[in-house]
Amino acid sequence: MTAKDIKSVNSAPQLEGNNKNYVRIFDTTLRDGEQSPGCSMNLEEKVRVALMLEEMGVDIIEAGFPIASNGDFDSVREVANAVKESSVAGLARASVNDIDRAWEALKGAARPRIHTFLSTSPLHMRVKLQMDPDEVHQAIIDSVTHARNLCPDVEWSPEDGSRTEHDFLCRVVESAIRAGATTINIPDTVGYAVPDEFADLISMLFNRVPNIDKAIISVHCHNDLGLAVANSLAAVNMGARQIECTINGIGERAGNCALEEVVMALRTRPDSMPYATGIDTTVITRASHLVSTITGFSVQPNKAIVGANAFAHEAGIHQDGVLKDAQTYEIMTPESVGLTHSNLVMGKHSGSHAFHEKLKELGYGDLGQNAVANAFQRFKELADKKKDVFDEDIVALVDDTIQHDSDRIKFISLQVVAGSKGPQTAELELEIDGNIIATKADGNGPVDASFKAIKELCPHIATLQLYQVQAVTEGADAQADVTVRLEENGKTVNGQGADADTLVASVRAYLHALNKLNIKREKTAPEALTA
Repeated sequence: MTAKDIKSVNSAPQLEGNNKNYVRIFDTTLRDGEQSPGCSMNLEEKVRVALMLEEMGVDIIEAGFPIASNGDFDSVREVANAVKESSVAGLARASVNDIDRAWEALKGAARPRIHTFLSTSPLHMRVKLQMDPDEVHQAIIDSVTHARNLCPDVEWSPEDGSRTEHDFLCRVVESAIRAGATTINIPDTVGYAVPDEFADLISMLFNRVPNIDKAIISVHCHNDLGLAVANSLAAVNMGARQIECTINGIGERAGNCALEEVVMALRTRPDSMPYATGIDTTVITRASHLVSTITGFSVQPNKAIVGANAFAHEAGIHQDGVLKDAQTYEIMTPESVGLTHSNLVMGKHSGSHAFHEKLKELGYGDLGQNAVANAFQRFKELADKKKDVFDEDIVALVDDTIQHDSDRIKFISLQVVAGSKGPQTAELELEIDGNIIATKADGNGPVDASFKAIKELCPHIATLQLYQVQAVTEGADAQADVTVRLEENGKTVNGQGADADTLVASVRAYLHALNKLNIKREKTAPEALTA
């Protein structure tokens, strides 16, 4: 039986027969991942990520928090309408308004799921909720019941579950299942647990909750101690059959359990963990790059599975071993996570057909005609400047083209005067809401002048927190990949831009951040429920 077959059979909460070892992957990149400081996605970007997750075979995609803002609501609704195979979940606090709003956004989905939660630890109940345990218990029953009356697939989470008293946790889990929850998620909300302890917690629930077999047990682990993946795997060994995770491990504070790590751990060590997922691992690298580009969160070189050094070998002994047999130092193949090297070399003489074939090879086969045409135009401009255009170059320029396509503020042109004799000036031309405007500004260097020109055309109070430049490929003619971080009134956003000209890439990155800031200004963080 294939993973796809298992997934099809395993649409009901009960796991039976050969399906007992199937582990659902619940991706929360679009919800918890987007809560990373600096991270923000617009509607089009969320849909792109969701479709990539669906292509990968993710079982459940948590699309957002519909009550948080009109933008969040629209994003969840559009993801719900676009995704056909995966379940789509919306988060809701334990309130009628939240749940109704989530259902309104989700009801067009082929497989909708309402995910509702309430804090259960003594600290959270006393300080955040200001509710006693009996009030919390009743609120859980009422909210899950209401959600189940709207949607057949309901997930419930006891926030700060790993620090909840065991007797109370068993009581509320049993009641949530009785009220209609089909999935019970146990979060390690603050990343406090260690693997043995978390495994014992899951085992305890299976031993003490009489109706535990009526629901799927899920885990949602944060990475504050660097143990999110280890804790998730420990829970699976104790009977959990859903893992909540994000691409590249992005999320609140130190992040979440990384999808690519937990999936490849299960795939690589079936001897120790004989569990299956429905994930097509060859999509992992593309998904990682897409999320990195959209969020502006670069992947650290030594990151497991998707880092630039994950399959690199520098030590002589290692290189010799790999050349003789890759298995001497590689426990998985680069191809298994979608790292391939093409023989199709691109250059200034390459035509549109070859470029289109290259896009398909790189996973961009679903781009519209306008996007392909715009990307091809930028490719030809790049090919005039570079002798060889690498796959990484094409990925960078295509992603840059796509992510700026729906921006309110768009780059038109830049002309700078730089050098040691000064003054350094920048002449900038932008399109804002369809109107083309231009200005000229002086600065302490060409980057400063360019950013001051942006501020003249787009007045704002945001401060620059980070400016980072890295080369997309090797060589002096490499494209620049620039990351910019802006902060305004406690809200931070990252922007990215790529171009053969570092200054143009810098302006593109700054404008990307400004466009994201416009989105983030509309978002609110819902307050905690109180009695």
